[in-house]
Amino acid sequence: MIQRIQTIYLLLAFLVTGVLMFFIPLWTLNGKAFYFMQDQFYTILLGLSTMLTIVSIISFKKRQNQFVMNRLNIILNLILLGLFVYRSLNLSGETNVSEKGIGMFLPIVAIVLLVLANKAIKKDEDLVKSVDRLR
Repeated sequence: MIQRIQTIYLLLAFLVTGVLMFFIPLWTLNGKAFYFMQDQFYTILLGLSTMLTIVSIISFKKRQNQFVMNRLNIILNLILLGLFVYRSLNLSGETNVSEKGIGMFLPIVAIVLLVLANKAIKKDEDLVKSVDRLR
């Protein structure tokens, strides 16, 4: 069913990866904000993450597939976070005009939400298996 708690977690992860990344800059350099859309590689990775989240929401009847897709999405967000951190560490921090933004830590929020969704999916799967044993 769509009204399960893991669907709410997945919708929040979709909002973080799909919507908020358009409005929150990753960092600011010389007064000019850098958004993820300015780099094609970041755009592709974030698009894949958003697409995996949507497909996971839609496939609510197949809990095992949903669980696997969420794990892939977690790995994808970890890669994205690593790239953001690597790029921000290479920014020059010696001047007062370079600021690291909070947008680069949004994949952490998505990872936490995906882990919570996986826990809820696992809980549902265990419940279904226990009911099947009773029959």
